[in-house]
Amino acid sequence: MNVLVANLGSTSFKYRLFDMSEAGASMLTSGGFERVSDYTACIEKMLEDLVAEGHLGSADELDAVGFKTVLGKDLTGCVDADDRVLDALEGFKEVAPAHNPAYAEGIRCFQQRCPGVRRVALFETAFYQWVEAAAANYAIPSAWRDLGIRRYGFHGASHKFIAERTAELMEREDVAERVRQLYVQGPGDFNGAPLRVISCHLGGSSSVTGIHNGLAIGTSMGFSPQSGLPQNNRVGDLDAMAIPYACKMLGITVDEAEAQLTKQSGLLGLSGVSNDARDIRDAALAGNADAQLANDALIDSIRHWAGSFFFKMGGAEVISFTAGIGENDATLRAAVCANLQELGVIIDPAANAAVRGGKEGVISAANSRIKVVVIPANEELVIAREVFRHVAVGDALS
Repeated sequence: MNVLVANLGSTSFKYRLFDMSEAGASMLTSGGFERVSDYTACIEKMLEDLVAEGHLGSADELDAVGFKTVLGKDLTGCVDADDRVLDALEGFKEVAPAHNPAYAEGIRCFQQRCPGVRRVALFETAFYQWVEAAAANYAIPSAWRDLGIRRYGFHGASHKFIAERTAELMEREDVAERVRQLYVQGPGDFNGAPLRVISCHLGGSSSVTGIHNGLAIGTSMGFSPQSGLPQNNRVGDLDAMAIPYACKMLGITVDEAEAQLTKQSGLLGLSGVSNDARDIRDAALAGNADAQLANDALIDSIRHWAGSFFFKMGGAEVISFTAGIGENDATLRAAVCANLQELGVIIDPAANAAVRGGKEGVISAANSRIKVVVIPANEELVIAREVFRHVAVGDALS
């Protein structure tokens, strides 16, 4: 099955073409465009290139196109990218303005250009659809809740992959198979021994999720991708009263406050140096106190959320690190896991230092009761797998 993954950013378009089967995935080619102002033109050029380079005889040889849609109003899951998805993206375009309009344009383009090709949307919120109501709702008036304001969670594809891969590493095939079929068959009943995972997706955008027996029980991100941990240039968690107070004292509008919180805050706002954790780390090592504050605030927030899920699940068998920072910053990983010996977390310094650059590995010591692992992220592969399951397995069950 030829599955094309279309990843539409706020100003970029990246794609990967996979040959998918029950046996696994083989990436045939990849590419992308930067500084995009016209997604339709990019998609047309991509399809021409795929044919010219011999990867496809024609665009109609695609079996499915997968989209990593972010947030839909009254809709989540892994679903056919039809008019329901377009309406859901439109309904929350103000909440995810950098992504929802782009994905809507991309879906419409494939709809017109390749009407016979299956289109599948995997919402970033999908992994959290079984979170209990108490963990998903804010303490706000019912009129606000009626608008759809609640804790949704993001990075769902990444955290679901961690749920599956950690189960495999722990030789828990019962949990791994539950995760694989989650969007096709739902969670079902589970009677096995507990497998509790604290998943840390740390990159330009970061989140921590608690995973119990393959299901998310809560996450650091909430109503929008602006929440939770300090992001690269987005604020993360903030007391609601800070916004009207800053508007009044600084003489700025709500729109100006929003722009500052989404573009000038987070690690950039704290450090005053950069929104890139590598630059911030270098500046901190050179003695920049603000850069050190940004680094420390990120670590503190990771520990805060990881600790909350440890408490909620009654412990953990695995702590996992993924994404750019999580995969490559051994110093940060050690700081997140520091002084946790009494909880059963002991890092092996040599193993920790050796794992980076896309490597998977165990970084905890042999006598660590809780296993600490690094698992490389590959969102396009995750989407291709879920699209394949949705189309092949879902059709077989129907």
